[in-house]
Amino acid sequence: MDFRQLRYFVAVYEEGHVGRAAERLAISQPALSQQIRQLEHGLDLALFERGNKRLLPTLAAHTLYNHAQPLLDGLQQAQQAMQAFKGRALRTLAIGVLQTVHPSLVPQLIERMHRAQPHLVVQIYELSGLEIERRLLGGTLDIGIGYLPPRQPGLHGVALYEDELQLVVPRNHPLQAFKKVSMAQAAQLPMLLLGEEFQIRQVWQAQLANLGRRPQVQAELNTMAAILDTLPHTQLATVLPGRAQVMSAAADLLWKPLTEPRVPLKVGLVYRDAQRQQATVELLRQLLEEVISP
Repeated sequence: MDFRQLRYFVAVYEEGHVGRAAERLAISQPALSQQIRQLEHGLDLALFERGNKRLLPTLAAHTLYNHAQPLLDGLQQAQQAMQAFKGRALRTLAIGVLQTVHPSLVPQLIERMHRAQPHLVVQIYELSGLEIERRLLGGTLDIGIGYLPPRQPGLHGVALYEDELQLVVPRNHPLQAFKKVSMAQAAQLPMLLLGEEFQIRQVWQAQLANLGRRPQVQAELNTMAAILDTLPHTQLATVLPGRAQVMSAAADLLWKPLTEPRVPLKVGLVYRDAQRQQATVELLRQLLEEVISP
């Protein structure tokens, strides 16, 4: 077992899929599969249960992952420390972002950070809320931008802006004339939704559960952009943050506030080490202040 195998293992563990892990590592799928098999052979343990679509980590894999992350973090820190002796230390800031937050936030953040910290390399990862929090706790992300409050103990949050969940329908939908839609009405509609791993979907399901209902799922897509592109060609509805309206063509879709109850969404910076990251959090909050203003 060596650091390369551990790095490959962590990628497969986090992605749950050899293809995505290979793409992330920039190596071929066969080469990655071979490395994982060699690691399992060397340990004489099965690390994954192989299904049709996903690799499910075994108990041994969970344990190895918890040990591997600190080792890889330590190796990266050692490499960066050595680079400092050559006068070319590379500073990075890894940020995990939900795809359903303010659509203009990421490009504006990169531009403003470049002006404020020209020598800082900003790494942006579009992830689910659960994955952002897991990587923050594991140390592979520095900051997350997601919905507050954080769900995992040990994480802190600073509010950036407020949003609310809205119903989105095609212009020729039966509810086209409604100015607002109650939760009870929306619960009856056939839906095109994000997958269950997305926090917006989880918020929606929790709201319906309070009414003793379940979502009427007709189809799922894994990006908000794909949903906005597809919805005008259907008679389905969806639920998305209201500020995402800037991503859609106004002539194609209608956005309806949800009421009884209204579903507020609070978006903010999520981080682990409040004392060490205070300066970075404050810098990001200031840089984003104008971007997130209504």
